[in-house]
Amino acid sequence: MKPYILAESNWKTVKELKVELVILPWGATEAHNYHLPYSTDNIMVESVAKDSAKLAWEKGGKVIVLPTIPFGVNTGQLDIKLNINMNPSTQMAVLTDVADVLNRHGILKFMILNGHGGNDFKQIIRELGFKFPKMFICCCNWYQSFENSDYFEESGGHADEMETSMMQLIAPGLLLPLTEAGKGEGKKFRIKALNEKWAWAERKWTQITKDTGIGNPSKATPDKAKKCYEDVITKIGNLMLELSQADINNMYK
Repeated sequence: MKPYILAESNWKTVKELKVELVILPWGATEAHNYHLPYSTDNIMVESVAKDSAKLAWEKGGKVIVLPTIPFGVNTGQLDIKLNINMNPSTQMAVLTDVADVLNRHGILKFMILNGHGGNDFKQIIRELGFKFPKMFICCCNWYQSFENSDYFEESGGHADEMETSMMQLIAPGLLLPLTEAGKGEGKKFRIKALNEKWAWAERKWTQITKDTGIGNPSKATPDKAKKCYEDVITKIGNLMLELSQADINNMYK
């Protein structure tokens, strides 16, 4: 039993547990090229959440990780078979209910650990702050906690070298051989500003990629992922520790 993992804990432990920070991992259920499982985002974010919380806990952080939410925003991928979409308005409802429980129990620090690029919690957090003014609520995209080029040769963004390497490290038994993977070739917008990202529009996934991947996974290895994963856990574990120990009424200097 790990007392910092709610799904593995029990009432005898939890009722006496001092909790300062609750972490909610949030992923997605979607196709990841031909070689990665639909649960890729969930597996990675849950692994990062648990290992980071372990680091924080062992340093004295009073943290606990909730079960992972397995569905994310996939409105641009509705024509891909069994890609499960959860609308932002549904995410808002889920987070309101979770935050309400934490608020009632006097747990005022809440972090959403995000593992899916289609999820964007910023505006939801703004509204939750209005509903629960005593709480400190934040989000963290674990995959943005490092520079991809520091560890991997190819960029991409979906079922690419980074994600494939991470899954080779975390859950190797769930991957098909790289010989089964598509090349992850993705089309870009014809409109320059949309590619430069100072303008934005949702991409229609089946119009930009044949294999659902963006980024070539062919150079992926678990050795490339090992150092990156260790650095991610250190960084996010220390973030959890800092949040656990923070005075939310004195957050600025």
